[in-house]
Amino acid sequence: MKRYGILRFATYLLAPLLALFTTGCGNGTAMPEPGDRPDSGTIHISVDESFKPVIDSEISVFEALHPGTHIIAHYKPEAECLRDLAVDSIRCIVATRRYSEAERNFVNDSLKTDLRYNVVAYDAVAVIVHPSSADTVFTIAQLKDLLSGRSTAKLRPVFDGLKATSTVRFVIDSMLRGGKLGANVTAAEGSEAVIDYVAKNPDAIGLLGVSWVGNSQDSTQLSYLSRVKVASLEDARSSGKFVTPAQYNIYFKRYPLLRDLVCILKERHNGLGHGFYNYLTTQSGQLIFNRAFLMPALMNFQVRQAEVSD
Repeated sequence: MKRYGILRFATYLLAPLLALFTTGCGNGTAMPEPGDRPDSGTIHISVDESFKPVIDSEISVFEALHPGTHIIAHYKPEAECLRDLAVDSIRCIVATRRYSEAERNFVNDSLKTDLRYNVVAYDAVAVIVHPSSADTVFTIAQLKDLLSGRSTAKLRPVFDGLKATSTVRFVIDSMLRGGKLGANVTAAEGSEAVIDYVAKNPDAIGLLGVSWVGNSQDSTQLSYLSRVKVASLEDARSSGKFVTPAQYNIYFKRYPLLRDLVCILKERHNGLGHGFYNYLTTQSGQLIFNRAFLMPALMNFQVRQAEVSD
């Protein structure tokens, strides 16, 4: 009985040390404490380059509201953003599509975490031409012919790259139904390069996200709009009419080239990724999409009868 009591007493003393050792050294690796919270820390996110203007604004306001935060955005073609699902250091991804089941299963198995997503806004693919161009109104059939190389019109389409971009994927999937782009299509290195190319070439026609040219109240975009012109496309809901990618036309789905803006969250703990992901769904985050002339997906709007310009 005496020896049993000494052994029990020694075990009592050593138990906390044993627990500390097994927690820190289980499987030979220590489990680090998260270095960020929803309102503090530094994280990296991956963003489709099409949305750079509006996501720059979202990050700027979020960091101003939470001074202890630093969100580092890596802007790249959409396919590269989705490949970042496999990169452990990337907490959020902003793109035009959600993850596939195969991508989700890969993240679950490899990174031991789950994915969440939300459609936070609706975007439009704008069509821009040179200010001197006589062609400022297009039907969808005319655009398809131009993009597939079947058109006799002397216009050269230009994209923000020929591979891996969300705009190229949208055109191939939604407009050409899996068909190929024509040999007449030119690739530029990003959306700003599309604007520069169209501004310098009277025979060019460019396609890019509307957040680059939709906000006439932004000084940078105002300078863009002084160099290019936004074309009107065939109204998706009313034959014989043509509309620009204005918010009203996005909201009522009159503009024919619409796509989602999706935020994907990939974070094991309730950290800064959660904070920014949730912020995009708040009134403040949604109003920034609204001011960028995208259509917020999570705000209720009251539509009043008024004179509306296309």
